[in-house]
Amino acid sequence: MRHRKSFNHLGRTSSHRKAMLANMATSLILHKRITTTVAKAKALRSYVEPLITRSKDDTTHSRRIVFSYLQSKEAVTELFREVAKKVADRPGGYTRIIKLGNRVGDNAELAMMELVDFNETLLAEKSATKAKSTRRRRGGKKKSTATAQKEAPADTAKETAKEAEVKKEEKVEEKPVEKVAEKKEEAPAAETKKEEAPKSEVKEEKKEPKSEKKQEEKGEKKDENKKEE
Repeated sequence: MRHRKSFNHLGRTSSHRKAMLANMATSLILHKRITTTVAKAKALRSYVEPLITRSKDDTTHSRRIVFSYLQSKEAVTELFREVAKKVADRPGGYTRIIKLGNRVGDNAELAMMELVDFNETLLAEKSATKAKSTRRRRGGKKKSTATAQKEAPADTAKETAKEAEVKKEEKVEEKPVEKVAEKKEEAPAAETKKEEAPKSEVKEEKKEPKSEKKQEEKGEKKDENKKEE
């Protein structure tokens, strides 16, 4: 029975298992990527990640503890010099296991295990997606002119000031033209009135002789009536 046995013995004795995991951890640190079975990769993950966490504290004590597990001076120097710099900001999860299918001979599940911070292709893709991402607001109110001017850079503010001055000059130039046009329109109207005035005088002059003739005729008629009497 497997009571209180929380790890995989991998069908090996304790000494054989520790030597195998130390060898695999050394290969992973030096080459940054190895191919093995899924069971061994999972066992190696719980073996090597505490060592990577300890490499963040570069002291003699931590180096000696890591060396007791790896038994390789080259792996220890690579871990504390190169790997620790890239892993400094990561709070765990230093390795990635990618399944590759089954092995031809014994049909065992194969997996590729790698250090996350040394896969340049995935890191480049993530940086590209972050650069392209944009935020869009729905139903946002239009910014007022005051806030827009504050947020606009100095060059755009100068351009807007120049445009405002040009518009003012155009308005000033347009106003006198309109007044001149109005005066021109009013002038012919006044002239036509002046021209109309003599016509009325002519009509009155024409009317006056008629009235005189009528009065004369009336006077003659009265004289004739008096003579007859």
